[in-house]
Amino acid sequence: MADNILEMRSITKTFPGVKALSGVTLSAERGEVHAICGENGAGKSTLMKVLSGVYPAGSYGGEIVYEGKTCSFSGIRDSEHAGIVIIHQELALVPHLSIAENIFLGNERRGRAGLIDWHRTNAEAAKLLGSVGLDEEPTTPVGQLGVGKQQLVEIAKALAKDVKLLILDEPTAALNDNDSAHLLDLVRGLRERGITSLIISHKLHEIEAIADHTTVIRDGKTVETLDMADPAVNVDRIIRGMVGRDLESFYPSRESRPGDVVLRVEDWTVRHPSQDRLVVDGAGFQVRAGEVIGIAGLMGAGRTELAMSIFGRSYGRYVSGRAYMHGKEIKARTVAEAIDARIAYATEDRKAYGLNLIDDISRNISAAALGKLSSWGFVDDHRENHEAESAMKSMNIKAPTVKAIVGKLSGGNQQKVVLSKWLLTDPEVLFLDEPTRGIDVGAKYEIYTLINRFVEAGKAVVIISSDLLELLGTCDRIYALSAGRITGELPVAEATEESLMTLMTKEKELIA
Repeated sequence: MADNILEMRSITKTFPGVKALSGVTLSAERGEVHAICGENGAGKSTLMKVLSGVYPAGSYGGEIVYEGKTCSFSGIRDSEHAGIVIIHQELALVPHLSIAENIFLGNERRGRAGLIDWHRTNAEAAKLLGSVGLDEEPTTPVGQLGVGKQQLVEIAKALAKDVKLLILDEPTAALNDNDSAHLLDLVRGLRERGITSLIISHKLHEIEAIADHTTVIRDGKTVETLDMADPAVNVDRIIRGMVGRDLESFYPSRESRPGDVVLRVEDWTVRHPSQDRLVVDGAGFQVRAGEVIGIAGLMGAGRTELAMSIFGRSYGRYVSGRAYMHGKEIKARTVAEAIDARIAYATEDRKAYGLNLIDDISRNISAAALGKLSSWGFVDDHRENHEAESAMKSMNIKAPTVKAIVGKLSGGNQQKVVLSKWLLTDPEVLFLDEPTRGIDVGAKYEIYTLINRFVEAGKAVVIISSDLLELLGTCDRIYALSAGRITGELPVAEATEESLMTLMTKEKELIA
């Protein structure tokens, strides 16, 4: 008989106008890695917030049985005292405090007279850092660490609270391959120590590699729990449970019919905003009407810097270079001038730079095109709402009304709001920076379909992505970038992950 540390029975959670969870059940065995999968908006994060006390007892229906006892958590502190710790996708660390201070924040190591014992604090922090494989001084400010190391600090913080059940919400979403592999190895180590891990992730190959069981949630309901040791269970099987159908292809088909060159960039050179070094060095490319091109490169190669600097010089210090729209040179020296030149840029960080999370869908969609929606300096509210409603319908944005707050939408729906905002500006060229980061396979397919629809209307798209398979599945041609310089260009029919990686890692002195 299974030794279950957790049973969630008939969990129901309702928000105004939305039933987020409807009779969800979930059981996790002691010392296992249990994955929770589902499309954006399926209810995964809501379920974990119920479990961790973010949504307190009384605000939901159903029963939580933890270590054989029915529990009612009134807040996070209650669940942490029981040994349940949640690590959210947006890390809860204070950048100006040291690693040790962050680890024991709210759980301070005190000495005599109630004062903090700093020697004990730093000594225990060093021991915890060793247990998660992080070779950093406990006194180092957290803000000096990369995202991968910050994730490890969060796990060390959980271990300091004597965690028995660790909840990880998209733990590798913002990590590179090496950091992701290290974190997954750490989770395996926690399993060997008898600690149970619940992992929410859209990276299904990682789930396939690490999970013992996978529970699939769809539309706020439990669909099934899969035993990952079963040879019949693979990524395709998980996807079928998530979306309720087989995805014949991860990428919708599109017949490529490139037309005339829309945007041409020559000898584009940009200096770092505060350092004396080039982040983009003589880069050049072109994109045609009805075409999708990709820009591939490793972290720090200058992909985002290239796109942002073209988009109104919104990054770095412009040095040289020319941009031509339909053969005519353009001077897009500000974001407003870039929009007027019919260039749009959807940022890789939609929450920090792409959206106003505390405002509604209508205001977010209209934000970049207020000139089209106003007269005499006043926005036409009726027209603004009409455009937002049209976008909700055409983009299949799932929300009660256009007055729904964007911060409460799922990641996939937030991304559709970002796209809607830029499409309302009627661009000729659309830069998409990591367009499907942190969203599920079903929402990804919808985004790819929207991209196809855009280019079939004779527009041009430039995709920047860390996922080489995504570039190979969506683009007509792919440019590789290394150390700020274009190292090669391949038609997608000739490109492979290996050939792209060769170009992406080409040494600077060999480029010229």
